[in-house]
Amino acid sequence: MPRTREYGVNTYRETMNHHILSVLVQNRPGVLARVAGLFARRGYNIVSLAVAPAENPARSRITIVVDLDSAPLEQITKQLFKLIDVIKISELDPKRSVERELMIATIKAGADQRSEFASLVDIFEGKIIAVSDEVITVSLEGHPDKLDDFEDLLSAYGIVELQRTGRVALPKLDRSARLRVAT
Repeated sequence: MPRTREYGVNTYRETMNHHILSVLVQNRPGVLARVAGLFARRGYNIVSLAVAPAENPARSRITIVVDLDSAPLEQITKQLFKLIDVIKISELDPKRSVERELMIATIKAGADQRSEFASLVDIFEGKIIAVSDEVITVSLEGHPDKLDDFEDLLSAYGIVELQRTGRVALPKLDRSARLRVAT
């Protein structure tokens, strides 16, 4: 995904009109291909896509972050509802949802940079998962903005490989539900 950079900081979220859709579908072969095909045929841009079985193993939840500059949200949801395997579509307001993403990255870090790099990983609450003579592999989980910031800092060391999962999201619990769980 191309990003607009300004003074070394990711700014693509401010320049694009994104919405998060949580799509509950039947957990059957080919469903993801049909959803992705619908987006491709219509020319809709998918910014992020994650899918896995839901709380009921007969269903999967697809989290799609869409670029609304490529099509209106209403048009996207109407097209999705035409697919027979789609059960429910929810738009998640970023202010009222919990979003997470996972990143795994291999970074150049010689012996002289290891302690500095380990401190950076600790600050971001990441984990060092593999070490060799010249590179370190790390994992980091968190809000996509946190991963963007970490990725920007990794650039100074030299990114050898990087993979991000795509966003997953659920609605936040309302305040009364959170209080009931805490007691």
